[in-house]
Amino acid sequence: MHYSGNCEEALNFYVKAIGAKIDVIMHVKGSPAEEHLPPEMADKVLHSQFTIDGEVVMASDAPPAHFEKPQGFSVALQIQDPAEGERIFKALADGGAIKMPYGATFWSKGFGMCIDKFGIPWMVNGAFEP
Repeated sequence: MHYSGNCEEALNFYVKAIGAKIDVIMHVKGSPAEEHLPPEMADKVLHSQFTIDGEVVMASDAPPAHFEKPQGFSVALQIQDPAEGERIFKALADGGAIKMPYGATFWSKGFGMCIDKFGIPWMVNGAFEP
């Protein structure tokens, strides 16, 4: 996932909101990439890795001229417990935008779509119903 200069803030949000665990954060400063990027990128995230329920996700700050608003995908989370799914959905949606409120569907006890306050689209899906 690419961010517009607020990757580290987003990672810390995911830790608090959904229990993500940050494995690695590498900043531009002190890396071989530093000489190729503008000085204002020094404290930005060059590479990070975090996990959500054991699943690995990578993220970084994009250089300003290369950032594009995320579109055409959603990060999908499968949460077995509908109440936990709703809690996670509400946490991700806080300060962002709800695209489809979390609720029961014909395939699941709970499903919702939102865009978090960092512009990342999410789908939270509860247990599938046979």
